[in-house]
Amino acid sequence: MGTPLAAGRRSTDVDRPTRARHWVVVFAVTLALISYTDRVVIAQAATEIRAELSLSRVQMGWVFFVFSWAYTAFEIPGGWMGDRWGARIVLLRVVTLWSFFTAATGWVWNYLSLLVCRFLFGVGEAGCFPNLSKMLRNWLPGHERLRAQGLMWFAARWGGAITPFLVALLLQHLSWRRAFEGFGLLGIVWGTFFLCWFRDRPRDHPSVNAAELAQIPDAHVAAGQRHTPWAAIFANRSVLLLLAQYFLLSYGWWFYIQWLPTYLKEARGFSLPGSQLEGAVLAGLPLFLGGIGCWLSGLLEPRLGRRLGTTTARRGLGVLCLGAAGLLIVVSVRLRDPVLAMIAMGFAGFTNDLTVPVSWGVCMDVGGRHTGTVSGGMNMMGAGGGAVAGPAVAYLLRVSGDNWNLPLYVAAAAYFGAAACWLGIDPVTPVVREGEDR
Repeated sequence: MGTPLAAGRRSTDVDRPTRARHWVVVFAVTLALISYTDRVVIAQAATEIRAELSLSRVQMGWVFFVFSWAYTAFEIPGGWMGDRWGARIVLLRVVTLWSFFTAATGWVWNYLSLLVCRFLFGVGEAGCFPNLSKMLRNWLPGHERLRAQGLMWFAARWGGAITPFLVALLLQHLSWRRAFEGFGLLGIVWGTFFLCWFRDRPRDHPSVNAAELAQIPDAHVAAGQRHTPWAAIFANRSVLLLLAQYFLLSYGWWFYIQWLPTYLKEARGFSLPGSQLEGAVLAGLPLFLGGIGCWLSGLLEPRLGRRLGTTTARRGLGVLCLGAAGLLIVVSVRLRDPVLAMIAMGFAGFTNDLTVPVSWGVCMDVGGRHTGTVSGGMNMMGAGGGAVAGPAVAYLLRVSGDNWNLPLYVAAAAYFGAAACWLGIDPVTPVVREGEDR
């Protein structure tokens, strides 16, 4: 994957390109895994936190809300900072801040302190994925980018999938407070290695030779951009629809992160002694299958693009897969058997996530040198969907008399709306062509 090279090797060993760029994919994959691990912990520990701090279900919904809205509010600034100053410094800020407040969640003493801590955790995580996308675009050839997105989101989903099971095991031996402290250490370890190895421009890295530089179209692009064409980006119809579909699919998807463990305990009977671990495994199923969907998407979309054209392939995946996710949510509601219902919901996560790497690939192709800003806008809307979903589910349960069917039908409707958005998206044309914004 690349080792430090003498300067002279760059000019002489042109026939055998190094593979240092593969380490960039490793960094992206591992940080995505850590990110989702840290944010899923609280959902699995929610019952214990509510009991110790004497919180109502609605109060817990607002705890989810403040994280999501902090994450939402700082997404575009986080992506813009990556475009302005480079991904390296921004990612180091991101991972340090969120790791500290992951650990600090274990130190809270009441409802207000928990709200403040989760808000600052959201501020810390904002900008992670836009800057990872910026990093991948600068370091990878075009044909490798969507595959890398697929691997990155595969890791994110599987990190979220295994976390409920890991936390359930940890809570049998540790308090929820100690569990948060342990998960907070993961990002600090990642940041140490990243600081020592990563450079914003491939040409500045000693492990990259001339042959590898020739394979990377953006290897010589400056780390930061002085001008951001805000109007051109956010007045573009395709960008607006891309943001809208990500908001809607995220509203449905965040149910798995925020409320699924509670749903399994309260509506599907997994609160009895001996059933908690089984419930934890089922809670991870949508993320587990979603990870497979992300991985397959990174392999499938380029092949479909070569046969059908990139525009048709991406639109088709968006419409068909998100429509299928909505239908599978409806099926899960209608099934009485809790295991079969969760299998249906798991495949809703699978079809949802067949579209996620495609969405981020569109950000890289449409955003160009402003990938961080476009990605930040899209992820802002995704976080907004999660922010709305947190308290919305609690209030829908209140008005329906604790009937879980209503919030699930609303999630299905959100998926159908997301599918419709893809009909109007141009997924390949840059909003600002090269040279126009200089």
